[in-house]
Formats: sequence, C-alpha cells, structure tokens
Amino acid sequence: MTSLGHVRAVLILALIVALVLAGCATAGGSGSTAPSHAEPGFAAPPILGTTLDGQPFDLAAYRGKPILVNFWASWCVPCQAEFPLFEAALSAHAAAGLTIVGVIYQDSPDAARTFAAGHGGSWPNVADPAGTIAAAYTVVAPPQSYFIDRTGVLRSRQIGQVTGPDLDRQLAAILP
Repeated sequence: MTSLGHVRAVLILALIVALVLAGCATAGGSGSTAPSHAEPGFAAPPILGTTLDGQPFDLAAYRGKPILVNFWASWCVPCQAEFPLFEAALSAHAAAGLTIVGVIYQDSPDAARTFAAGHGGSWPNVADPAGTIAAAYTVVAPPQSYFIDRTGVLRSRQIGQVTGPDLDRQLAAILP
C-alpha cells in the first residue's frame, strides 16, 4: 500500500469511528432517559407537599385525570387574571375530570390563602417553602402552567400569563 493509500485508509477509519461515536452520543442523549426536570413528552415530576389547608398532597393520586399545574403567587398581577379562567375551565370540563393544582411560588402561606380566597382558587394549592417543586419544574417566575395528560406525561407548558385562547389550546392537548 502506498503512503497515499495509508492516509486514505486512516482518514476513512477515523471518519467511521467519529460517526459511530456521534451515533452513540445521540442514542444515549436526552431522548433516552427522563430528564430531571419538567420536559414535555416525559413524565411530570412528582409534587409532594402540604396544601394551604394543611392536607397532604401527592400528584400521583390524580393519575388518570387531565391536570393543569399552575405556579402562582399573591404578589403576581397576571395570576389575578388567570384564576377566573381556571375556575371557568374547571366547570366547563368537570365531566372530563379536569383537575387544577396550584403551587405557591416564593410566597407566604397567609398571603396565598387570602389571595386564593379572594380570587376563587378552589383547587388544591400546595406550599413550596424550599422551592424544590418549582426547581423540578424549572419555574423562573409566576405564572407558569404545565399541562399533564391522564397518563402523567407532561404535554405542554406555558411561561407567563394564560389567556382564554391559550387555555383552550393547551387543554385540547390533555382533554379527551
């Protein structure tokens, strides 16, 4: 084999190795295992805690129902506009089993209780004093909403205020 033949053989071998390694990296990348945070297409992270009325809460107990998880705070102005939309959605989709779960984001339980009572938050609202639930859902600021299907898979998320058309579009992904 000539020296030019050796160079070609080495280059071809190097290219094959590079392609094989790239294929292995892709196969073992983000698509093969569940991420450690909320990512559409994967199981929603667990939510374990205590509600504002002192009851234990476990999101897993709601498996089999479409779920909207909303991170909110009493000091969040856009959250005020969302609560009436969520109440209306609960009524409109009661037969489909729609469930809403609120998670309090960087707020005191007393302020959150007052806000929920004044704005119609009739769903379970979970305290998150250490911010671990918000971290698992990669919340940066309220409001943020997550739409989980009956099998527990996160189908979509919305960062920022949910409007009526947004809510209809997002719920369509999780309702029958």
